[in-house]
Amino acid sequence: MDTLSVIDMHTGGEPLRIVTGGYPSIPSGTILQKRAHVRDHLDHLRRMLMFEPRGHYDMYGALLVEPNLPGADLAVLFMHNEGYSTMCGHAIIALGRYAVDQGLVPAREPMTIVNIECPCGLVVASVEVEDGKAGSVSFESVPAFLFARDLSVDLPGHGKIAFDIAYGGAFYALADCQQFGLDFGKSRARDFVDAATALTQQVKRDFPLSHPDHDDLAFLYGSILTGGGDGSSGIASKNVCVFAEAEVDRSPTGSGVTARLAAMHARGELAVGETRLFESIVCSRFTGAVARTTQAGPHEAIVARVGGRAFYSGRAEFFLEEDDELGRGFLVV
Repeated sequence: MDTLSVIDMHTGGEPLRIVTGGYPSIPSGTILQKRAHVRDHLDHLRRMLMFEPRGHYDMYGALLVEPNLPGADLAVLFMHNEGYSTMCGHAIIALGRYAVDQGLVPAREPMTIVNIECPCGLVVASVEVEDGKAGSVSFESVPAFLFARDLSVDLPGHGKIAFDIAYGGAFYALADCQQFGLDFGKSRARDFVDAATALTQQVKRDFPLSHPDHDDLAFLYGSILTGGGDGSSGIASKNVCVFAEAEVDRSPTGSGVTARLAAMHARGELAVGETRLFESIVCSRFTGAVARTTQAGPHEAIVARVGGRAFYSGRAEFFLEEDDELGRGFLVV
């Protein structure tokens, strides 16, 4: 029986299962072609690694593949309970440290640059290195932008909900949680999930998206409910990201923070170079800043810099016995 080898990490409490061996070879091509191949031909392996009994509903994974972009040190496909995402900031933070620790790039003090090709494009991770050991990681992602502002929908049981749509490597609906009667520290996580999922489903139905680079990027990944505040003066702005199939991010969400920064800058609430602080539903924190402005097709855009820390939590080898049907992966919803 074939064996899949993994190393588990977490960034701000959000898991990352990195595949280190056992996957079949992936045909050459663009990163989006590799993503399509894995989705269409190897999805049974995603279910094995992400679902029970080896994973859980909110598991997240990374498969390293051969890079295609010039200058990329490595390339990655992201996986979760629904399929394959286009960008994942918490994974980039973990993979930055992993790349240095595993010698995928030569370690240089005080900072090692790791160029990571993602389905959304090239992401540049900066890894702090001291005495040969990797520490905190920040990254600059692809151009992020506010796609649409001051939109609203009527949600059954909630009434009129105002929101923005922003892109930070993936598209998110951004809404204040108080509109749903929710309060960080008082409301249940389940209530945040239900509210965000309802918003995502309605926005998917009512608001078509487009991306200047590729149609494969033009889908709503999830919704981010915020708790007010702009993350200034050392007071973190709370948010929770509910993405894919109602999956809850334990971290502040790297691509989500990027999208929030783009929206804040477009609204005139954040200047280039200002650092803000963002806190997740489990109180882990990322820093975020606008590194510079740019353009993404017709959209005024930014390049954001987001930072955090990742930690190792284990390693494992997984296999499947031929007559183990449940071992192929299942979820209890």
